[in-house]
Amino acid sequence: MQNIEGKVAYITGGTKGIGLGIAKSLVESGLKVAISGRNIDDVEKARHYLGNQNVLAIQSDVRHFEDEQNAVEQIISAFGRLDIVIANAGLGKFAPVDELSLEDWNAMIDTNLTGVFHTIKASVEALKVSKGYYISIASLAGTNFFANGAGYNASKFGVVGFTQAAMLDLRNYDIKCTTIMPGSVTSNFNDHVPNSEDGWKIQPEDLGQMVVDLLKMNPNVLPSKIEVRPTKTK
Repeated sequence: MQNIEGKVAYITGGTKGIGLGIAKSLVESGLKVAISGRNIDDVEKARHYLGNQNVLAIQSDVRHFEDEQNAVEQIISAFGRLDIVIANAGLGKFAPVDELSLEDWNAMIDTNLTGVFHTIKASVEALKVSKGYYISIASLAGTNFFANGAGYNASKFGVVGFTQAAMLDLRNYDIKCTTIMPGSVTSNFNDHVPNSEDGWKIQPEDLGQMVVDLLKMNPNVLPSKIEVRPTKTK
């Protein structure tokens, strides 16, 4: 089992939901964690919630490569290294394909797919140095298509394919790559407000524990693609 205490992780979209749940699990496991989001007030609020001096709050919009470059530079400056990168930032807009707007299509592709590329492109040299770990948060929508999901399906199918291809490229540098594909999760996704009826869903801390388990796993073992869903439906 790998010792992960003291390692440095970067989580995009770390202000709420899955990203915040993963950040909490990593902080509790003794890691130094950087979280980013588009709104600095939200990022600072999340940092305060995590309540740890080893948490760095960064304003970054993954749609802009320069933002991710700046984020990685801030992490290296603050913590001296980068071991784990978790590309989590994402959004969903749902409509029949004949009604899906260009604005919503571009927002999903630019954030969910191009943003994932920007994050690894900005951080890959640091991960080569640390022989680190890159994790993308995709979705079961990355393998199961559904009505009204053309844009979201396209972005998440893309994330799955991108991460699996990146895994083949980056393992030559001893960088591990995994994509996690959750089903229904209690989160703020698509403007949902978590409530007492969400108990049947996967909880953000469940995914946080999964990430911790991946990081601790024997370095000779790589679960490169993980589907995870609630045990039962509502």
